[in-house]
Amino acid sequence: AYDGDEPVNIGCGEDLTIRELAETVRDVTGYEGRIAWDTSKPDGTPRKLLDVTRLNALGFTPKIPLRDGVARTYAWWLGQLPPGQ
Repeated sequence: AYDGDEPVNIGCGEDLTIRELAETVRDVTGYEGRIAWDTSKPDGTPRKLLDVTRLNALGFTPKIPLRDGVARTYAWWLGQLPPGQ
């Protein structure tokens, strides 16, 4: 259990580009539209790497690859929709 005041990042601890994440979500969901990139906002980070030091200190190690986690979450979300949606 964690009772500290600092936030704990939940992540796999691996470097990932925003493009890779967007393409993973697209592939898992079957989205066939275009992914639009707002190039007027170049100050954002093109890659994401969460610091999972606190998470690891709690004994957590990821057991599910990102793609599988996205797929499971999407399947769960679909199951929450009212019938016919």
